[in-house]
Amino acid sequence: MIPAQPLKAITRHRDGRIHAYVIDSGAFGMLEPAAVFQPRAGDEVVESAVRADLGRVVYTTLNGVVCLTRAGDLVWASAFEPHSDVRRGHQPGCALSLDGRTAWVYRPDAMAGRGGGDQWVVYDADSGTVVARRKLETVGHGAGHHVHPVDGSIYLAIGEGQDGSVILRGTAGTDGAVEFVTYPWSDRCLIDLAPGGEQFMTVDHGQADIAFHHHPSGDVLFTLPVEAFGYDPEETFVEWSGGYLTPDTAVVSLGSETEDGEEWFRYHLINVRTGTLDAEIAVEATNPYEMVPLGDGSWLTGGPEGNPVRWSRAPLAPAPRQPRG
Repeated sequence: MIPAQPLKAITRHRDGRIHAYVIDSGAFGMLEPAAVFQPRAGDEVVESAVRADLGRVVYTTLNGVVCLTRAGDLVWASAFEPHSDVRRGHQPGCALSLDGRTAWVYRPDAMAGRGGGDQWVVYDADSGTVVARRKLETVGHGAGHHVHPVDGSIYLAIGEGQDGSVILRGTAGTDGAVEFVTYPWSDRCLIDLAPGGEQFMTVDHGQADIAFHHHPSGDVLFTLPVEAFGYDPEETFVEWSGGYLTPDTAVVSLGSETEDGEEWFRYHLINVRTGTLDAEIAVEATNPYEMVPLGDGSWLTGGPEGNPVRWSRAPLAPAPRQPRG
């Protein structure tokens, strides 16, 4: 049986506004926004995170982080100093903690031209006070936050372009102090955390394999190279996408192109308890990154006017294998 999951609130950006969607057990098909937030005039939103009760939103711009109420009132704002005029190549990211008390913000300061390395900053979500700051040695373009569903720790996966990917984890103790751990890899891309929090999955930066790791140690539980899926590793690669469809099943996408140069991709299922392959799964998606597994047997894809569409898992015949270039 799939354990009950807490309500999830996600955001999408369009028409200059932040649209928040609540995913519950009964919401399928095209989702309608449960709340819409209007950023401050002149703010170009890069990334956003909404509180579970939809009362507040935190978002980043190229030069700062802002917290607003649902009514649009400013709660707090923090500018990234010095101001950067660099318009491309750096994407500040943010996430709210599991309890909503802290906001975690990744600052790609090196690529922004601010001097020095990047920063990972933790703010009090009510006041905007900085409660922790980690100076990093990375030169990242952007990063993805992953909130652990049980212990509330935060994973950060920093993308450094051709130089690889760095994974860190931050944990807030009972005394409020934050501890940071950097995992000993520069060639693993964090894809997702298991819905029960006991493990996480990564893809090789060179796209040669997928691995599953114990949380929080990072010890490798098992690895599956491209060959394990029946493809030629010289022609096919693992996409940096996928995730946990259920606590027992993960989705991984493999792709390549035909002799005519037409790109293709296929989603494969993996039994994470046994480390073995399951069937392929047919998904209506236009690219390998469109499918977002939710861990409860359902997933999201893009929909009309930017609204996400939620699908439920159903028995599907294996999708026909594409020609292998």
